[in-house]
Amino acid sequence: MAAPSTVSTTDWQDPDAVRFMLDECETWAVVGLSDDPSRTAYSIASLLQQRGKRIVPVHPKAPTVLGEQGYATLADVPFPIDVVDVFRRSEAAGEFADQAVAVGARAVWFQLGVIDEEAFARTTAAGVPMVMDTCPAMEWRR
Repeated sequence: MAAPSTVSTTDWQDPDAVRFMLDECETWAVVGLSDDPSRTAYSIASLLQQRGKRIVPVHPKAPTVLGEQGYATLADVPFPIDVVDVFRRSEAAGEFADQAVAVGARAVWFQLGVIDEEAFARTTAAGVPMVMDTCPAMEWRR
């Protein structure tokens, strides 16, 4: 008989972790943010700005987006990051959780549809709060 999963969706969307990120964290590195306004990352980054957050575009091309200088990698960001918000497919997202821990980010957010249980386990074991499979826009509406 297989052991039951120790991670549940309620763990992934812990209200205290969500509240911490939305209420106490100011600088959000948005992984996958480009200057394409038709992309979800762009609209969520814009919402974060409207809510008073500083956004930091993280994209290999390092474009300036919504008036903020972009960086090619999280390690290139020259100031502290509060939340690493990941807009990448689930199979590519885990490495960004690991990078977030490595750069000392205070939290990690995987967007709606982005799930990596192993990355969640590694990140939270490192003492970094993480949420998955939800969106700040949805959580602010609750």
